[in-house]
Amino acid sequence: MTEIYRIAIDGPSGAGKSTIAKAVAKKLGIDYIDTGAMYRAIGYKISSEGIDPKDEAAVNDMLERTQIDFRQGDIFLDETCVNEEIRTPEMSMMASVCSQIPAVREKLVQLQRGMGERKSVIMDGRDIGTNVLKDAEYKIYLTASAEERAHRRFLELQQKGEEQSYEAVLEDIRQRDHNDMTRELNPLRKADDAIELDTTGLDIDQVVQRVLEIVGK
Repeated sequence: MTEIYRIAIDGPSGAGKSTIAKAVAKKLGIDYIDTGAMYRAIGYKISSEGIDPKDEAAVNDMLERTQIDFRQGDIFLDETCVNEEIRTPEMSMMASVCSQIPAVREKLVQLQRGMGERKSVIMDGRDIGTNVLKDAEYKIYLTASAEERAHRRFLELQQKGEEQSYEAVLEDIRQRDHNDMTRELNPLRKADDAIELDTTGLDIDQVVQRVLEIVGK
């Protein structure tokens, strides 16, 4: 596989898309583009600057002076690494809000497509195979039960010392699913030519192996 190729991974919140995509990228020696992190970064900037997401002019002005880049797995917002700042429940919800703003999606999709044209990448999100990289060579729909996804997120938050009940995390997961699947603009769905991979009961290594088998490495 010497030519440029793209791997698109879509799926609901908490399915393990980012973890799997990072591991596969490392195995294949290609760049991992965390699209969800890009929306979280925009949400973080909107929150930090006190911008009303419904203020179209203010959002457009913010987008014009915003740069997002990935370097060796780290995400940089306007030259500042924001790995930790964007990984909070609040930024998770802000990412969902931002993904429904046409101007934000247009800006980030343009950046994402450009990355896929220049080099081999693996990209995960909600509409990669159905919108961002419609002609990706490999499309995977990664999913798991809502309970399994909530359990994983609950354990992650515990490890970070964040107090939140399992019931609250499960409700957040279900709300995210509803928002993502019913939004008017590019809702979450499995692409017709994507391979569905249910990760319920599987560990990370098993899922990575399945993806590598699909890609043919």
